[in-house]
Amino acid sequence: VQLVESGGGFAQPGASLRLSCVASGFTFSNYSVNWVRQPPGKGMEWVSTLLSDGRLPAYADSVKGRFTISRDNAASTIYLQMNSLKSEDTALYYCATLYRGSTLRGRGTQVTVSS
Repeated sequence: VQLVESGGGFAQPGASLRLSCVASGFTFSNYSVNWVRQPPGKGMEWVSTLLSDGRLPAYADSVKGRFTISRDNAASTIYLQMNSLKSEDTALYYCATLYRGSTLRGRGTQVTVSS
């Protein structure tokens, strides 16, 4: 049972990145999934959530209008399209879900936004 994030990297302000998170070992389509992030030296921040069927995406105010969450249940993958990146988006990004009463989270993918 695991989540594996990818797609992070270095980007200039205003650029775009697309993060992916592939699930394995469980029935991904049954679970809501979150993207969370941890900026350097700070605590974990919630970024976005998508229900198991792809309805009702929710976003933190800090990313609303710039980030889009989506999922492909056939591929057991959730995405985070990040546009108009800002320096304050620099963080380690994780996908996470509640699996059997505990938080299941990947190892994260680093996003660095700098000019």
